[in-house]
Amino acid sequence: MDERFAVVASAGSFLEEDGDDVRLAHRWTPGGVGVRSAFTGGHVLNLAVAACVLNDLYREAEAGGVELRGVRVRAEGGFDTPGWKSTGISYAVEVDSDAPQAHIAALIVTVDAVAEIPRALRQGAAVTRSAG
Repeated sequence: MDERFAVVASAGSFLEEDGDDVRLAHRWTPGGVGVRSAFTGGHVLNLAVAACVLNDLYREAEAGGVELRGVRVRAEGGFDTPGWKSTGISYAVEVDSDAPQAHIAALIVTVDAVAEIPRALRQGAAVTRSAG
């Protein structure tokens, strides 16, 4: 069975003022980031991807001189629950900006290549327990 774990990270014009989002401080947005997620390991793993992509969109946009009014990243992934093997994580990006669509598309492609959490997951990582 593949159970799905969906999350949303939003900032700027995509923030919901009266929603159930948890607000977290964010370096590039005065209103912070709104997070909509349950608190399970599967959700937190997917949130790491969404948060990293959102953060890197703002970082790379600033470096490229692109003004972003808002960003929303939805991430979803699943697990084959008998063995808890990940079935993969996918994410979708929405950007609110006056920049030409070609610039936004290029920004998203750049972030997909440089975002640290997706890159680490794509490579695989050992997870070990330490004493103490």
